[in-house]
Amino acid sequence: MKYDLMDILACPICKGDLVLNVTVEDEQEIVSGTLHCSGCNEYFPIENGIPNMLPPDMRD
Repeated sequence: MKYDLMDILACPICKGDLVLNVTVEDEQEIVSGTLHCSGCNEYFPIENGIPNMLPPDMRD
């Protein structure tokens, strides 16, 4: 996930702002981590550079 994506991402549940927590990154992008919404206290994983913005009940 590119850092620039944070400018346009919002929580899909409550439309609140997201806080980025990076676990692994390389020179160009975030490889893994989480996006946290303090509005509804939901976490969205970032795996292999792809943020999973599906609501929790729709994830694998």
